[in-house]
Amino acid sequence: MKLEEYLLVIEKFLKDKLEETHMSGYVLGISGGIDSSLVAAIANKVCKDKLLCLILPCESMKEDEEDALKLVKHLNLNYLTIDLTKTYLSLKEEVENKLGKSLDLMSKSNMKVRLRMVTLYALASFNHYLVLGTDNKDERYLGYFTKYGDGAADLLPIVHLTKKEVKEAAYLYGLPKELVERVPSAGLFKGQSDEGEMGVTYEAVDKFLLGEKIEEKDLKVIERLHRISEHKREDIPMAPPYERE
Repeated sequence: MKLEEYLLVIEKFLKDKLEETHMSGYVLGISGGIDSSLVAAIANKVCKDKLLCLILPCESMKEDEEDALKLVKHLNLNYLTIDLTKTYLSLKEEVENKLGKSLDLMSKSNMKVRLRMVTLYALASFNHYLVLGTDNKDERYLGYFTKYGDGAADLLPIVHLTKKEVKEAAYLYGLPKELVERVPSAGLFKGQSDEGEMGVTYEAVDKFLLGEKIEEKDLKVIERLHRISEHKREDIPMAPPYERE
């Protein structure tokens, strides 16, 4: 199946899910990054008036908000901006005061992402909407998402697309080059990049997922990230059933 044909499958998937679940529309967090931009473009085509996009700065890079607004203008999206910075700083201060020490960088980053999830679901519940996730195939396999943060969603429309396919799809939907070619980053702290954190390039991950040969050092990184993130992809472990007499 060609990419163009598969994108029609995704569009139908989104349309059908609203009918199946009897929900009123979709909520999507947008950052100006390519993954959320593509999901926004697809959902906007399927149900423009039933899509609410949220820009959720949380002690974030100003450039991210600017890029998200470029997407809003380009696609004429319905959107709200809710700044979570004060909420995050207040919560962080409260936790650190109780601990008597500062949280590490990972804990603080995950807190930001989970605050965004709480906000998305609050708006989804209020509007009787479903939350759209933005994980691609690479991120899902590597576990490069925050559990109960950006990994929390009702639907994952682009989870079977590699990063290269996401980029190709973005161009097919006419998204601006500056957004498509932007360095992938969650924008949670200065200098952050996806590939820098993962320790491997998206190009190498794409090739691995498509069964192509890659360098041994990249293979080891990919296998390790997949192994240690398995808990993120599994259902919550449950105790053995209670066998009542």
